[in-house]
Amino acid sequence: MYVLSGRKKAEKLEAVTFTELGMQESDLEEILRNSIDMICDEEESMLIVGQQVKNEKNGRSDLTAVDNNGNMVLIEIKRDRKDIEGRKEAFEFQAIRYAASYATIESPDDLVKKVYAPYIEKYRSEFELGELTSFELGIRKLNEFLRVNEAEKSFNQKQKIILVASDFDEQTLSAVSWLNSNQVDMSCYKLTPYKVKDNIYLLKEKLLPVTNYEDYYVNLMDKSLAVSIKRSKGGTRRTLPKIDAMLEWGVVKEGDVIVAKDRGNEGVLMANGNINVNEEEQSMQAWLKEIYGWSSVQTYVFAIHKESGKSLSQIREEYMARQAVEATEDPF
Repeated sequence: MYVLSGRKKAEKLEAVTFTELGMQESDLEEILRNSIDMICDEEESMLIVGQQVKNEKNGRSDLTAVDNNGNMVLIEIKRDRKDIEGRKEAFEFQAIRYAASYATIESPDDLVKKVYAPYIEKYRSEFELGELTSFELGIRKLNEFLRVNEAEKSFNQKQKIILVASDFDEQTLSAVSWLNSNQVDMSCYKLTPYKVKDNIYLLKEKLLPVTNYEDYYVNLMDKSLAVSIKRSKGGTRRTLPKIDAMLEWGVVKEGDVIVAKDRGNEGVLMANGNINVNEEEQSMQAWLKEIYGWSSVQTYVFAIHKESGKSLSQIREEYMARQAVEATEDPF
């Protein structure tokens, strides 16, 4: 990472470790609890429902969430590579054990009773309980999240694991690669801290699974797949073009009005892809998080282009489908 230190001069920054910064694993846990969109793609929605949840064997999972497909998501955190290498049990296998314990949760009510209600009670000041109990509010919020994301029938049919650290050892990455190839949904995110004066900056990098969107275009070139360009729930995840590409394509433009799906809140699209709301600039993700009250939101599904009435996801898919058809009709 480089930082501008003077006119037309960049100074290279050296990464530090969380240990050197005096940060504990609990500090990272709290950062991610409040900013889980750091490790979410804009194609995902996620609701944090638990922290330090104890299983029957007294093991504790760091953070627990539900995603827009109804999957239970286990987020396990280690500060630095030394913390991973110094463990008696492999990092990834600890996470697998926790995920297995969550597979026994049979219903949203069960999850709220065992996990979400205690979490709401722990952070009462962050929730508007009113006359509701923690359990009643938890049921309302979780059921709404599942309903809006059309994930009621797929609740906890699968479990996902996200591993987070400032660095990973080769054995962990090798094991996670193998698990991914055998249909275990596990991701590795590297958070590298940099200290600039009194400020700490985190650089996020997704190490596994490796994704790019070239293969998405290749799949669209296949006529047999062109009719089913929407990704099925639980299907292979893709890294798709973002709002900057859509602006470049001209399918949306600066000044277009964006509406939050089913909520009516409006903002004006800016040239940099952010949203202007009441003369305040926000990222689209931050704007939608504030509206829906979730930990992260599927940006392109819940942002509706007012003039066309289509979601940004629909507009993007239609453009890519047209490009694929044109490419097959005129390969040269």
